Amino acid sequence: MKREGVLFIISAPSGAGKTTLCKEIIDIFPGLRHSVSYTTRQPRGGEVHGKDYFFVSPEEFRRMADAGEFAEWAEVHGNFYGTSIRTLEECRSQGIDIILDIDCQGARQLKERYHGGVYVFILPPSYEELRRRLNGRSSDSDEVISRRIGAAAGEIRESRWYDYIIVNDQFSRAVEELKSVIIAERCRTSRVLEGVAELFALT
Repeated sequence: MKREGVLFIISAPSGAGKTTLCKEIIDIFPGLRHSVSYTTRQPRGGEVHGKDYFFVSPEEFRRMADAGEFAEWAEVHGNFYGTSIRTLEECRSQGIDIILDIDCQGARQLKERYHGGVYVFILPPSYEELRRRLNGRSSDSDEVISRRIGAAAGEIRESRWYDYIIVNDQFSRAVEELKSVIIAERCRTSRVLEGVAELFALT
């Protein structure tokens, strides 16, 4: 069955757990690929270039942006993040589903550029829990944490236009809910018919 790959776009305020959720869901669905973003921020402990992010200089990022190499890019908390057009186009044309862990600005850009994307917003159970998780990272300064908390309210307001909202209170439940979204979207009538139209003479 040949169909166009589906873009699953996951957004959340920092500390809500979207990156951990995305990593878990990749292990569950072998046919789902993670889109590795480019960023100008410094690696956190344990992060690997080319696996977690492509870590590049601000100059290299600007060169790529000027050359039109990003499907979306944005400045978030003082650093730049972007998604390669080539990665998305190759996956979509090969029928490979891809999950993107990106901010609301980037998600809006993709919504304007691509049809059929699935947009999922991850909410923390409360602001108090969000702050506790950010403090628990031990990788950000108090100033950075305060800036992320301050930005969270605006990011959460953006959740209204997403297709799905998952509250990451209990991690195992959040994983099951995200898993259910992916399964349901893969079974959406328009996607299935796209893949079997010729086989069943439905064109």
